[in-house]
Amino acid sequence: MTAYRPPKIAAHDITPEAIFMNRRSFVGAAVGGLLFASADSARAAALEASPSAFKVGEALTPEKDVTNYNNFYEFGLGKGDPAANSGDFQPTPWTVSVGGMVAKPKEFGLEDLLKFPLEERIYRMRCVEAWSMVIPWVGFPLASLLDKVEPLGSAKYVAFETVVRPEQMPGQSGYFQPLPWPYVEGLRLDEARHPLTILAVGLYGKTLLNQNGAPIRLVVPWKYGFKGIKSIVKITLTDKQPPSTWNIAAPNEYGFYANVNPAVDHPRWSQATENRIGEGGFFGGSRRDTLPFNGYADEVASLYAGMDLAKNF
Repeated sequence: MTAYRPPKIAAHDITPEAIFMNRRSFVGAAVGGLLFASADSARAAALEASPSAFKVGEALTPEKDVTNYNNFYEFGLGKGDPAANSGDFQPTPWTVSVGGMVAKPKEFGLEDLLKFPLEERIYRMRCVEAWSMVIPWVGFPLASLLDKVEPLGSAKYVAFETVVRPEQMPGQSGYFQPLPWPYVEGLRLDEARHPLTILAVGLYGKTLLNQNGAPIRLVVPWKYGFKGIKSIVKITLTDKQPPSTWNIAAPNEYGFYANVNPAVDHPRWSQATENRIGEGGFFGGSRRDTLPFNGYADEVASLYAGMDLAKNF
């Protein structure tokens, strides 16, 4: 695949060469803002070192689409609302509290999170609304973070919680509230520890923008996009299946597992095909078949052996 060449960006958006950790990782700093290297040589080296599951032999979705076509109801219901309404959101300073059934609960500052070796992962992203993208994330395996707190043997699930800041997130204020806040999500522990599951802090070699879930979000590429909780402030290990915002809001339409499955339709539309954003002009797309587990069946199908995914959707 032809190497992506980022558009020209301002000097202050590029990490100084002196703080590169190595050629095989994207490096961040959190002093006066979060910065990433976006050099082609670093990107190529990272891809060369990555397993095939961390790459996709498909064209990347244009950056303008990835950063302007979003679901992030904390900033509004329209696809363009997150980009338009998130300018007042402050992603720094930031802390993520990790606790529950762990031996070493800890609060991680953003500077702590950026000490994890950062990698580029090019993943498909499939929204439950039947549109999709291919996104070059920058992040690190969630398992690396969990290792730091040492989950107890009794822990079976991982729960996540988004920040609540109605003064900065207009979708959380006002008379009409589309969802209960905070936004919450969860995974089984084995799903959370799977090598494909990452915490993303950037995309396209640059800092994660507010509308994409700054400063840190979950990415689970074989699940529908609503599982990718954004702007995380709390992670809790538990022995009980945690609540999931969309499952609470509409349990007949959105399940806890939310694995991409073309054979199980949404009650109001088919999941057999999807619209790939960016392939037909600005916010346009082209129709294609949806892949089981979003194309990651070889890596994750064994997690669900013996389960009826038509019922456990």
